[in-house]
Amino acid sequence: MNNGFTRRQCLKLLGGGLAASVMPSIRLLAANNDERLRKTFSGDQTLPVIGLGTWRTFNVGTDPQLLDDRADIVRAFFERGGGMIDSSPMYGSAPDVMGHALQQHGTPDSLFSAEKVWSPAGGSAEEQVTDLKSRWQVDRFDLVQVHNLTDWREHLAVLREMKAEGRVGHIGITTSHGRRHEAFEEIMASEDIDFVQLTYNITHREVEDRLLPLAEEKGIAVIANRPYDGGSLIRDLKDRDALLPDWAGAECGCSTWAEFLLKFIVSHPAVTCAIPATTQVAHLRENMRAGLKPMPSASTREKMVRYIESL
Repeated sequence: MNNGFTRRQCLKLLGGGLAASVMPSIRLLAANNDERLRKTFSGDQTLPVIGLGTWRTFNVGTDPQLLDDRADIVRAFFERGGGMIDSSPMYGSAPDVMGHALQQHGTPDSLFSAEKVWSPAGGSAEEQVTDLKSRWQVDRFDLVQVHNLTDWREHLAVLREMKAEGRVGHIGITTSHGRRHEAFEEIMASEDIDFVQLTYNITHREVEDRLLPLAEEKGIAVIANRPYDGGSLIRDLKDRDALLPDWAGAECGCSTWAEFLLKFIVSHPAVTCAIPATTQVAHLRENMRAGLKPMPSASTREKMVRYIESL
């Protein structure tokens, strides 16, 4: 926008008028807010436990139909109480696709924008953040992470300065596929960071041993990536015609495998949110239902692991 106001500010100013016509269904969320689990981070801030990832799924280039399809996913995400959307310059056109979605539907206050700096993308951390803001069409990111620890010392130093100046909200580091956990742990223990992003799901639980306890100890928020292991967990369960256990509804409110797998992740006390990705609004709705209470207890979580291992 060229008038000095961000889209988020305009929505605040317009209140129930034009904002209601841009995103009319957002108001319908109020009745469900008390059912949706939110977790606290950085003192008194909270996030809904189900976020939205954009890896692979939002790298659709300039195809008009695919752009509008992804905008529909973003709209449905916010209609169901969504907060964090995570992207990266590594994800091709995903930042531009987010900009298209926010331009179409507006930028609600609930958005928690999470981006990354990545050395192969070129430019300094500050230059990358500036470029990504332009692609998203936002004035500031709520979180900027160092992608897969590339040049993390240099990038964290710059991001720390930008945070101190109020130009980014929070800073963090990421890893995936179980890589570089030893280095990750060292950074968590020695550096002042707000978030970590790592791979955690019901069949990849290595981070339960050291990284998740350390995050709890240090007060670091945790984003779980690859909750479906890149989709292979869901596909494998469907290929086996596996049925949900008969206790899943009563003990953790699960009616689909998506809810079962996501609730296992976000019910861990150290995990702040998970970021499943999807190309279908119907699947987005399933994912978002996993953020509704009740959540599995510690004993039910153990039962969930045993059940998956038995299949």
